Amino acid sequence: MLLFVEQILNGLQYGAMLFMLASGLTLIFGIMGVINLTHGCFYMVGAYCAAFAVMSTGSFLVGILAALAGAGLYAVMVEVAVVQWLYRRDHLYQVLATLGLILFTNEAVSMIFGRRPPLLDIPPLLQGSVAILPGLDYPVMRLAFIGVGALVAVGLWLLVNHTRIGMLIRAGADDREMVDALGVDIRRLYTLVFGLGGLLCGLAGVMAAPLLAIEIGMGERVLITTFVVIVIGGVGSVRGALVGALLVGMVDSLGRAYLPQVLQGLLPASVADTLSAGLVSASIYVLMAAVLLVRPLGLLPARA
Repeated sequence: MLLFVEQILNGLQYGAMLFMLASGLTLIFGIMGVINLTHGCFYMVGAYCAAFAVMSTGSFLVGILAALAGAGLYAVMVEVAVVQWLYRRDHLYQVLATLGLILFTNEAVSMIFGRRPPLLDIPPLLQGSVAILPGLDYPVMRLAFIGVGALVAVGLWLLVNHTRIGMLIRAGADDREMVDALGVDIRRLYTLVFGLGGLLCGLAGVMAAPLLAIEIGMGERVLITTFVVIVIGGVGSVRGALVGALLVGMVDSLGRAYLPQVLQGLLPASVADTLSAGLVSASIYVLMAAVLLVRPLGLLPARA
């Protein structure tokens, strides 16, 4: 029972990180129709900015501000310098251009911050554990991650559904030509959405930095999982991104906890360990395939 509760919490924490990444990316793809492979780089830039800001000032709050500013500004720069010229291009051009930006960003981060991976300690306020159940202590940092993810979900829901900007975002996703014809500066809206996606990536980066390794290329590994979340939830849907992120987080966490135990009871230990590692890695793709068989547009597509 304690293991199950712990893995549920781990799944929520992982899902919170994936939601911060997927929500911005699904808005970018749903509204602009741009396949942005550079999205994971904003996550890396946020983590690096946070780590070096904390090392320089000793303040985790400054690190948060540095991550948001660094990732958000870099996202805006990418949109203005490169992506805005690709809106009416074929997806192949978008993939090639943003793939090139990944290589550029990795080298630029190496030149600016150095190749030695920085370390970011958990801030004193978030250190230690709290008793969730008798016999189960859970790290405060991971609980804070879950709480931040919940606040982001509520904030995005309010932004998209109860503000003028959200109204324009939803209208731009449905008919961008009509929004442009009504006098709305659609290019500025695109830049705003792109910057918002970068901010969310920066927030994910600074929250994940004390828990995961900060290194060059860290964004590419999580990018594929982020696309899986979007496909499961439905392209262009923030609600879908939330549901997809939680599903992927739970499947990954519970699979890592229970699948090895099940296979070890059925197969020799050497075979079970190898097989379980492969099955756990493939579990989210099996989930995606199962969802697409039933709901080809995802669980909660934007135009459902």
